[in-house]
Amino acid sequence: MKQNNLVSTYTVASYNPYPSKSNERLITNGLDRNFNRAQPMEVIVSDLTYVKVAGKWHYICVFIDLFNREIVGYSAGSRKNAALVSSAISTIKHDLRDVQMFHTDRGKEFDNQLIDEVLDGFDIEKSLSMKGCPYDNAVAETTFKAMKTEFINQYTFISLKQLNIELFDYVNWYNNIRPHGALNYLTPKEYKENFYKNCLIFC
Repeated sequence: MKQNNLVSTYTVASYNPYPSKSNERLITNGLDRNFNRAQPMEVIVSDLTYVKVAGKWHYICVFIDLFNREIVGYSAGSRKNAALVSSAISTIKHDLRDVQMFHTDRGKEFDNQLIDEVLDGFDIEKSLSMKGCPYDNAVAETTFKAMKTEFINQYTFISLKQLNIELFDYVNWYNNIRPHGALNYLTPKEYKENFYKNCLIFC
């Protein structure tokens, strides 16, 4: 970074969340912080974060493939609810029949009949973090930390339309251009391509 005269940016916390109900369903933490997965789309995790748009709080939901840290689904909206999560699910272009587990925190926005129907329809196990334990969903938390630093804090969003356009560009950059330390500094795209190349040779 010194050689290229690059300066790091830092996340500034400025959001004061309103108290909200948590998901109290008797669902265990099946993931158990096992964040390294052997197959694409074996386990996906999800979470939400906040962003100011025209002076009002809006929200972003992402779905992440633990195999290569790829953002496989995302959405943005003015309300932190199940509709935002459902919208993010609808953007996933991968085969959901490959997904074995879906892990989230205990936010009420993930406690929804439509989401349950999708999971049941594809026979996907649901896993929930322990209440008040962000470490159980550490990959999603780390992804949002990067997103806030590299994306959210770099813009002044004047409309939801602008946010969606810029979010589309960021996700493309994140998946295809940005190197990840957890992937030996490959991009998610490169990491998955290498996996399939090795499968052709050794499988």
